[in-house]
Amino acid sequence: MAEGEKIIPINIEDEMRGAYIDYSMSVIISRALPDVRDGLKPVHRRVLYGMSELGVGYNKSYKKSARIVGEVLGKYHPHGDTSVYDTMVRMAQDWSLRYPLVDGQGNFGSVDGDSPAAMRYTEARLKRIADEMLNDLDKDTVDFQANFDDSLEEPSVMPAKFPNLLVNGTSGIAVGMATNMAPHNLTEVVNGIIAYLDNPDITIDELMQYVTAPDFPTGGIIYGYEGVKQAFHTGRGRVVMRAKATFETSKTGKEQIVVTEIPYMVNKASMIEKTAALINDKKIEGISDMRDESDRDGMRIVYDLKRDAMPSVVLNNLYKYTQLQSSFGVNNVCLVKGRPMTLNLQQLIHYFVEHRAEVIIRRTNYELAEARKRAHILEGLLIALDHLDEVIALIRGSRDPEVARGQLISRFALSEVQARAILDMRLQRLTGLERDKIVAEYEELMRLIDHLNAILGSEVLQRGIIKTELEDIRERYGDGRRTEINYVGGDFSTEDMIADEAMVITISREGYIKRTNLDEYRAQGRGGAGSRGAISKKDDFTEHLFVATTHEYLLFFTELGRVFWLKVYEVPEGGKATKGLPIQNLIEIPREDKVRSVLNVRGLKDPDYLENTFLMFCTEQGTVKKTPLEAYSRPRTAGINAITINEGDRILDVQLLAPNSEVVLALRSGRAVRFNESKVRSMGRAAAGVRGISLSDTPGDRVVGMVCLSDPSQELLVVTENGYGKRSSLDEYRVTNRGGKGVRAMKITDKTGNLVAIKDVNDTDDLMIINKSGITIRLRMSDLRTIGRATQGVRLIKIGGNDEISSVAKVAAEDKDETEADAALVLEGGSAELAEGAIGSTATAAMDQPTEALDEGNESEAEDLA
Repeated sequence: MAEGEKIIPINIEDEMRGAYIDYSMSVIISRALPDVRDGLKPVHRRVLYGMSELGVGYNKSYKKSARIVGEVLGKYHPHGDTSVYDTMVRMAQDWSLRYPLVDGQGNFGSVDGDSPAAMRYTEARLKRIADEMLNDLDKDTVDFQANFDDSLEEPSVMPAKFPNLLVNGTSGIAVGMATNMAPHNLTEVVNGIIAYLDNPDITIDELMQYVTAPDFPTGGIIYGYEGVKQAFHTGRGRVVMRAKATFETSKTGKEQIVVTEIPYMVNKASMIEKTAALINDKKIEGISDMRDESDRDGMRIVYDLKRDAMPSVVLNNLYKYTQLQSSFGVNNVCLVKGRPMTLNLQQLIHYFVEHRAEVIIRRTNYELAEARKRAHILEGLLIALDHLDEVIALIRGSRDPEVARGQLISRFALSEVQARAILDMRLQRLTGLERDKIVAEYEELMRLIDHLNAILGSEVLQRGIIKTELEDIRERYGDGRRTEINYVGGDFSTEDMIADEAMVITISREGYIKRTNLDEYRAQGRGGAGSRGAISKKDDFTEHLFVATTHEYLLFFTELGRVFWLKVYEVPEGGKATKGLPIQNLIEIPREDKVRSVLNVRGLKDPDYLENTFLMFCTEQGTVKKTPLEAYSRPRTAGINAITINEGDRILDVQLLAPNSEVVLALRSGRAVRFNESKVRSMGRAAAGVRGISLSDTPGDRVVGMVCLSDPSQELLVVTENGYGKRSSLDEYRVTNRGGKGVRAMKITDKTGNLVAIKDVNDTDDLMIINKSGITIRLRMSDLRTIGRATQGVRLIKIGGNDEISSVAKVAAEDKDETEADAALVLEGGSAELAEGAIGSTATAAMDQPTEALDEGNESEAEDLA
């Protein structure tokens, strides 16, 4: 052992514990965690400050990234050029930061995970919003600390005019702790802080009315709100993110899933590669091809589906097995006065406001000191101007400036600074005009000093300045949300966020379904040709058309006797001319089955309503069945059996039944039977039913419609396939026993064609008729007078060529008075004859029909069979 050295025995456990604690605190404080005040880690702060000192502001020219990295590395952050460059690159990526702080020029990487170009190739400068972080740094607003070698000073925190920690978020892994803070929308955050300034006791729930949820740079959808709520309240929570996907149909008719936005921090190229592997391994089925069509205009990932694939099922599998759905674990850990703390939304806002208040006080003190210094000099100049001749004589008589300064101080009781300012004063300041300027400047300074003193003495004024500066930030940099919020579960539901509006639901023979706002359908005069209502595939036409509100349940009854459930708002919305989506994409209906009837009910949870409400089933072969709604009140994804169907038969219609209702069944051959619903006893869900009407001997005869009436004053409308129809009183149809052949409902001829529909109507109803060609007309029932039961009726719609009526529905009448149809729409899908009819169709012209459209004699009641 050398002379003067000695060995001190220590406990190795204590030494390791102390060394590890020192290391961990260094990592926590000086590397991994952001400061609550400016939301920056030391490396970010040093990059921004180094760029500012280098003069690469937002209004200056770009400089090579290597030059910037060298500046920061050599002066403030000696931890390797890679760490500095990677930090600067991330601050320039608009998919990493919600509001980037660096303006990069060149290749700064991509959302696919591509690496940026080397620092010698790229250039950078500060963004304008970064200038707001550094603003007032030269006014003693924050403390400075020595750099790594004590040769320079760097700021320990930025003045930060906006809450960068909330706006841009951050992530980092320290020792024994980590942080992962989500980005938010600047406009929302500023509105929340202003609300806090107006009411410091504001609750977190009230703040959430302004700051609704994180707002990620890549957009996407926040799926579920409980995680967001928990994060705002506790500082920790799990936010589920989903890609934004839509269903489209290609030009070749292929169904596609198109993704335009992906979750935050997801590597697009890696996600596509892993998805392809899952498709090849058959873990995800139904996808025939996948490609990335993203370009400079935006992201677009396309999944082509196989012919028998259900888009909704495929998309759910993509969400389940790929990063199209991922989660963001919020962990709001940051440094508060040098100590790591987990903060909720209110605390984050509180500490930012506290920091801004301190910055404003220090800035005001600095400006006050500067104003007082200047005022002190001006006071000396004014004294000299008031004694100008004596001052000039004193200066001329002095041997040198030092003697003159001493005499000025002793003669006029001036300070050293004032005497020096008098000696430095130029001769032109002795003019009268210059003296007036000095007086005006002094008075302005005194007003400024009073104002600055008022700020220092008033917390209200300080908060007002914070609010004004934040409002300016919001006006300059605020924008709309990029990330949508899908409220599901918890205290919020999707239904709460959707207006309860009337919708027209249309279902085609091929099973395409859509909902359209009722306002898109215009009332027209009877006899018109209508307007184009739906673009359908060849040989397809609309088979079901009815009105429901968005909050109602739809019960789908299929021809094979099963029932499925769906909320109206879950049906895809489309315009009048859109085709819709296959119903198999929404409910798991087998390919060989098809929907025959749809009911809309308000709810399925009220026991009294369920037990006292019945459904009346009717099949094409004339079988009827009455079953309580309660039997169908437990929705299942795969559906349940609704009725037992006999061989060769199928469901025609299902209707809600009021107590003591009259049931009317109509046949294609033109006959109808009327009986009381009490003639049909209540049966279970699996029953087949009883005979309701007997079919005629006419080949192809079948039931075409069922009406359940609770008001005897209601009237019946019958419509034939060639566009004829008539209104008749219910009394015209005498009551018979169920199972009979019925009475004549309409005189059937070659001109009228067979019966296609029967509806209960009154003057407050409108009628919507759609042809197999897709032509739609909406007419008022008040334009159609009541006539005899056995008559031929009047023309309701002109039918051209081999066209015929496919569907009839009634809707609530409109108050507004529409007249003409859109001739251009008619010309799209109709012949010249149809277009001509549409242009000339009015309610008056429709009523002026020839005698063929009026009563053609009353058939003897003896012809009516029991």
